Amino acid sequence: MSLPPRYHNSMNRRAFITLLGGTAVAWPLAARAQQATLPVIGYLSARSPNTDVPMLSAFRRGLSEDGYVEGRNVAIEFRWAGGQLDRLPELAADLVRRGVAVIVTAGGPPSSAAAKAATTTIPIVFITAGDPVQEGLVASLSRPGGNATGVGVFYFALGPKQFGLMRDLVPNADLFAALIDPRILGTESQADETEAAARAVGQRLIVLRATSQREIDAAFATIVERRAGALLVAGSPFFFTQMHYLVTLAARHSLPAMRFRRELVEAGGLMSYGTSAAESYRQLGNYAGKILGGSKPAELPVIQSTKFEFVINLQTAKALGLTVPPTLLATADEVIE
Repeated sequence: MSLPPRYHNSMNRRAFITLLGGTAVAWPLAARAQQATLPVIGYLSARSPNTDVPMLSAFRRGLSEDGYVEGRNVAIEFRWAGGQLDRLPELAADLVRRGVAVIVTAGGPPSSAAAKAATTTIPIVFITAGDPVQEGLVASLSRPGGNATGVGVFYFALGPKQFGLMRDLVPNADLFAALIDPRILGTESQADETEAAARAVGQRLIVLRATSQREIDAAFATIVERRAGALLVAGSPFFFTQMHYLVTLAARHSLPAMRFRRELVEAGGLMSYGTSAAESYRQLGNYAGKILGGSKPAELPVIQSTKFEFVINLQTAKALGLTVPPTLLATADEVIE
């Protein structure tokens, strides 16, 4: 007996809906299966997702130069410490348990040290402002020799240069202040070198230390009490996560401040002098791509990033009542108007 046409239509619709439903389930399952087969980069940062946006853009550009595009033929697992450096060891251990193909560290020596302590077998690509040999990351710059290599930047060697640029802007300031994060290896020696540069020209300078927002407040209270006329902010992942807070405090107290990264000037700071983050993170991505392609970190020499940027924010200078000398404007790599 033949079935009524309506029954055939109903069966066809049910079959189609069943097929469609199965396909809808199968698509995300297939996508997840594909994702699971991709090599995974573990990205360990002492900072936070919102602060690392421009660096990640440069990092991905470096990866693409070696043929790797996130989501297409490589996946990235992110771990963020948000300036809480004591979280880094567990975050690094989590990436090791995850079985990532390579660990990329960002945010300075604490991230690199945590990754190095967590594994001796997974390749590590670091970016550090300190001395990688002194930090125990590599045996030498030319032949790292272990499971780590990366990019060296010069934040901790730039204190005297930053001091000189600031003094050109405010030559009549009686007292300078320097704010450092004592947890960061190399920052104390930077403070010593800056103090020596100040003494050489008869400039008074005080060094203040902070590892929390409360200590930042205490440091600014001292700056105001001592009537310091300028501030030098040393490199620190914690200070980077606090960049808007530091910019706000400096503006509130009409305090000219020199920073270590251009992003702090783009956020409203006055001046910065330091290694180009865009270039160094591109190199970081490039090395990660080379390792995914089969290169061994022991055979990749540590790159010494040598592209520097001097950035001035004229809007902030005007708000502080400062006139930037033409000589400083002429030497700036970028002037924000």
